[in-house]
Amino acid sequence: MQIELGDIIVDVVKKEIKNIHLSVYPPMGKVRISAPHWMELDSIRVFAITKLSWIKNQQKKLREQERETPREYLNRESHYVWGKRYLLSIVEKDAAPSIELKHSKMILQLRPDTNIEKKQEILDGWYREILKEAAAPMIAKWESLMGVKVRKFFLQRMKTKWGSCNPQAKNIRLNTELAKKPPECLEYIVVHELVHLIEPTHNDRFIALMNQFMPKWRMYKDELNRLPVRHEAWGY
Repeated sequence: MQIELGDIIVDVVKKEIKNIHLSVYPPMGKVRISAPHWMELDSIRVFAITKLSWIKNQQKKLREQERETPREYLNRESHYVWGKRYLLSIVEKDAAPSIELKHSKMILQLRPDTNIEKKQEILDGWYREILKEAAAPMIAKWESLMGVKVRKFFLQRMKTKWGSCNPQAKNIRLNTELAKKPPECLEYIVVHELVHLIEPTHNDRFIALMNQFMPKWRMYKDELNRLPVRHEAWGY
C-alpha cells in the first residue's frame, strides 16, 4: 500500500501496533509508515502531510551524507577502528590470516594471492569479533542501569539501520559497522535499543527516557550520522 505526496512515495505497512511510526531510510530517503490495523488510509495520509517538511529534511541529510569509496584492500588504504584512522599494510605469509593494529597501521596478514572477496571476509569477521567484545559488557552495564534484560544480541551488517530491537523477543541487533565508529556511538545505539524494551515506539516517552539515561544522546546521534558510511550507505 502506498501514498503519493507530490514526488514522494510513502510505503504504508499495517501492523499489530498501538501508534503510527514514520521512518526515512538510506541511502536515498525511502519513506515508510507503520500504522495500526484500525487506522484509515485517509488519516495516515493526513499524518504524512503534517510530517512532509521533516521527511524532506531527513532525505536531504541522507543524500548529502559522505560515502566511503569502495574498499580495494591495498597498501596504505584508510580503514577505521573505533573512530581512529589506520593505514592498511598487507603482509603475505603462508599462515593463518591475522589482523594487528600497530601505531597508525592496520597490519593484515594474508596468504599469497588472497582475492578481494576473501580480504573483505577476513576484515568483516575481525570487526564482528571486536564489536562483540565491546558490546557484551556495554549491554550488561546498561541492563543494570535501566532495569531491563536482553535475551540475546546479534551482530550483522545492515544496510538501513545502525541497530534494531524486537521488544517481544527481547533481542537486539547491532550493525557491525559500529566497530569503525567512536565508542560513544556504539553506546548511543545500545542505549537506544535497550530503551525500546521499555518503550517500543519513538514517541515522547521514548525521548524522555533517552534524555534520562543519556542526556547527550542527540550529540552522539549527530556524530554518528555525520561520519562517512560504507558506499552501500545507511543511517540512523
